[in-house]
Order: sequence, then C-alpha cells, then structure tokens
Amino acid sequence: MNTNWHSIFNDFKKIKVLIVGDAMIDSYMWGSINRQSPEAPIPIVDIEKYEKRLGGAANVASQIKALGATPLLCSVIGNEDKGFFDLMKHENLSTRGILQEERKTTIKTRIISENKQQLRVDEEDTFPIINESDFIKNSINLMSNVHVVIFQDYNKGVLTKNVINSLVEFASKKQIPTLVDPKKENYWRYKGVNLFKPNAKELIESNSEKEALSLENISKIVTKQRKQLNAKLFLVTLSEKGVFIQTEKEEHHYSAYNRKIIDVSGAGDAVIATAALALAQKLDCHILAQLANLAGGLSCENVGVDPIDRENLLNEAIRLVQNRKIYNA
Repeated sequence: MNTNWHSIFNDFKKIKVLIVGDAMIDSYMWGSINRQSPEAPIPIVDIEKYEKRLGGAANVASQIKALGATPLLCSVIGNEDKGFFDLMKHENLSTRGILQEERKTTIKTRIISENKQQLRVDEEDTFPIINESDFIKNSINLMSNVHVVIFQDYNKGVLTKNVINSLVEFASKKQIPTLVDPKKENYWRYKGVNLFKPNAKELIESNSEKEALSLENISKIVTKQRKQLNAKLFLVTLSEKGVFIQTEKEEHHYSAYNRKIIDVSGAGDAVIATAALALAQKLDCHILAQLANLAGGLSCENVGVDPIDRENLLNEAIRLVQNRKIYNA
C-alpha cells in the first residue's frame, strides 16, 4: 500500500494538540569573535544582533502550528513575563493555558558566533509550581476539546507529581492519546501514556544497570521499561544513529538520514511534535517513527531552536520515498 503523504499532511490542520509543560524563552546574542580576552583564556564576542524566540514547551507549540495543526499550551511563567506574551502574540498562539505566579520566567541565553554556540546562560526557578490545583483545573478544561496531549518535561517545576497523575488519568478516561518527552526527575511518573520518548542519554541514565549503548541493549532496556510504564509505544531518539521504536508486537531501528548538522537544539521538540500528529491520526508505527526521525534531522540544519516548515518536511518525505530511503506503508 502506498502512503498518501499529501493526505496525511493535509489532515494535520484538523488536529488540536494540548502541550503541557515547561515554557521558556530562548534568547540569542549573535556576534563575531576577533580577539581573545586579556583577563582570561576566553574569546570576546562582539554582539551584532539580539533575538528572542519561544522555547521549551512553547517551542513545541510553535512547531505544532508550523506543521499546520492547532496548539494549546498549558504552562506557568513568572509574574514578570520578560516578553513571553509578546512572543506568543507574534506567533498567534493562544495564551488561555498560561498562568503566572511568583517565580522567574525561564530564559536560556545562547551566545552564538562562527555558526555555533559559544556559551549558554540560564535564568530560572525549578521549584514546583505553587498553584497546582488551578493549573490542573485549567489544563483539564482545555483538554476536553483536543485530539492528543504532549507532556513536555524539562524539570522546571510545572509537571509535578499531582499534575502528571491528574492529567494522565483524565486523558485516559477520555481516551485522548498522550505522549511524553521525559526528564530524569519525573521519568517513572508517566505510567500509562501512549507514547514514551526518551533520548539515548535519558534511557541509559534511567536504567539501573549501566550498559553500553548498543541496539541489543536498547531493545532489552526498552522492553523492560515499556512494560514497567505500561506504554503502548516507546520511541528512543539516538542522535546521529536515528531512532528506535518498539510496540508490544514489533520493534524497528531507523538510521538517521545524511545531513549537515549545525545545531541539535530543539531536535527533540520537532520529534515529539511530529510524533503527536502521527499518533493522533493513528498512523502505522513505521510511518510515525520515520516522520519523527526526519523532523528531528531537519531541525538540526539551522542554528538555534527554530520550528521546521511543514512543506519542507512533506517534500523530504516524498523525496526519500522516491529514493527508497524511507519505508512506504
């Protein structure tokens, strides 16, 4: 059976996605290096341009929108939003799910020169959010009208134990598919989600037996963890080695496509966003994994966190099918 890629991508526009997690601002300082500091063995960057973009869970929302679907973001930022609402307005994204409280709005500042990051400076609070009940209530209200839910966890305090348990339980009752991009602290709290997406580092760190990274070991670890977490799908991103996907009945490894890798920032966001839209359409696990793999690779071709373009992803999928480099279900 030949996959109708145009139909799949056209159906993206019918999908509403709730993204719950740690939203932040990605700030960039672009400049050039012409000399070394006389005070320490470090380069001096002459700043030429400043830029702010949506980051974290907010970048996933931007990525969902760039792919043609409708995102709804639920997060908590500081009372001083530091320009967050202006960025949301500029992207034409709803702020109905954004609550504010006494904490810092997370800002990651990257200093970039010579087409690569020279330094990153983080401003953040990571303690649990204060108004859990309000956040849960607001998130549930918005969840009632979506097709899929993404939990985007950066360990910045939004996704507490109560938030996770309440929202996963509600989604399960409403039969809304769920995905999680986990981090170490909450790794084992996402029991019962439909798709669990760690990267290789997170997978190995969560394993009690510190084993070398090989496909055989990955398969063994994933089998164990998938059962422990009661997840239907396990999608592991392996950086330059591609992706590994496992269901109850099968598993597959798809190698990364040849690309000029410039910056891996935001690759995981592109993967989870694309996987969510595939999951919402109940696409074959082969197609889901390969589209996600393709999206992650495309996102690495630009400096900084920047959503990939829908048409670019579609054209790449069609091109790789024609070149027989992608499985055509």
